[in-house]
Amino acid sequence: MSLAIITGSTGLVGSETVNFFHDKGFDVIGIDNNYRKFFFGNNASTTWVKKNLIKRNKNFKNFSIDIRSFDKLNKIFKKYKKNISVIVHCAAQPSHDYGKNFPFLDFSINASGTLNLLELTKKYCPDSPFIFMSTNKVYGDNPNKLKIFEKKTRWELSEKDKNFKGISESFSIDNATHSFFGVSKTYADLIVQEYGKNIGLKTVCFRGGCITGPNHSGASLHGFLSYLVKSSLIQKKYNLIGYKGKQVRDNLHSNDLVNCFWEFYKKPRSGEVYNMGGGRYSNCSILEALNIVEDITKIKIKRKILKTPRVGDHIWYISNLNKFKKHYPKWRQKYNTKKIIKELINYSSYEL
Repeated sequence: MSLAIITGSTGLVGSETVNFFHDKGFDVIGIDNNYRKFFFGNNASTTWVKKNLIKRNKNFKNFSIDIRSFDKLNKIFKKYKKNISVIVHCAAQPSHDYGKNFPFLDFSINASGTLNLLELTKKYCPDSPFIFMSTNKVYGDNPNKLKIFEKKTRWELSEKDKNFKGISESFSIDNATHSFFGVSKTYADLIVQEYGKNIGLKTVCFRGGCITGPNHSGASLHGFLSYLVKSSLIQKKYNLIGYKGKQVRDNLHSNDLVNCFWEFYKKPRSGEVYNMGGGRYSNCSILEALNIVEDITKIKIKRKILKTPRVGDHIWYISNLNKFKKHYPKWRQKYNTKKIIKELINYSSYEL
């Protein structure tokens, strides 16, 4: 029996991973306690996702376990031991704002929870790949120190700038304001690397840009494309927070990301790190995203520009994907930003 353990299994990336590995013939154990509802309110609940996963996947079981509980996690790892073929860790406290207001909770989930899973992997299935969903927020606000300039709808870098093709993994994480969320995820990122480099586990950190897809329960504080589309369809005002709404994000479809996981699973490495987002192939400013949605739906979106940006927010961020593409040349992106938005609109329209 090949078994995949997926934490955050009812979230955007986790649910996509459940479906993907189940379709590859794996039995799948999901670990998710729907804490998004606690963080962001009823509209962010992923109960509907869990129901869909159970209905779709006959060899899927979901356990409502908090990853901070070592003892409860231990029971699962102890039961399945060597049958565990891969661990994909997507569970997190994902909000910058929430992390600042509740730093102990933020750190205990993002940092201590990750450490629990690494220790159990080392104890029960040390040969199985450990895939961690990290974040580009490990770089803090250092990308804001780049020489960007203002265009009509976005901030941009000169084509002559060495970072024009995107931020690489060698970009500094030091001397920056990270946000409390960024700090807790940075610890998790580094400890995942350490278990690879120091102990020899087959670990990888994917430092995600803006990941999205149809299973995204977007909220005002998290999941901007999903939330933007839903705001448009219900004609709710959308707040552009800081930087005139011209801040640039690279957008990666969750299916494209999970295909990265699969490539790593087939040929794992130890203590590896990859920046993973839409890159130059798929990116937009928030203002440009609004315009794309309006162009497709023909619905004028009510908007309000707020001058004060979020702490640690990026003005411009595009991932450089060259390292991953070099290591795994068979991987291909299927979705650009416009295709992602079209899918979100179609799916949200159906749900509404």
